[in-house]
Amino acid sequence: PVWLRRLCGQLLSERLLRPNGVQAVVRGIMEGTGGGAGAEAAAVDWRKCDAVAKILASCPQQCLSLEDYCQLVCPQILDLLHIQDKLTARQFQRVATTTLLTMAREHPQLAEQHLLQPLLAPLLRCSEA
Repeated sequence: PVWLRRLCGQLLSERLLRPNGVQAVVRGIMEGTGGGAGAEAAAVDWRKCDAVAKILASCPQQCLSLEDYCQLVCPQILDLLHIQDKLTARQFQRVATTTLLTMAREHPQLAEQHLLQPLLAPLLRCSEA
């Protein structure tokens, strides 16, 4: 029903905007994937990663602006690249890179400011020295 979909979207959005909310949402959705073998399991894994990336790249209605959303969520997306557990890291890196690509296509200036510049800052510092 529409009311349930709206409520779930609202709860998901509220969780994303909290500290470590992105990681909690990604863990919740990705739980149980990646353990299977073969092409079918890999395809399910990729589809889930793409679905999570689309969720992360979309600004919720509860947010005042896309800029505010990016300020809260983009650092958390970059944090997904630093997960230590190898199996989890692979999935989180897929989600992070797919989210980055989606945001770069849909909102290039905000993606550059909040994702690409922080990601490339160490490289730029090294090249300037």
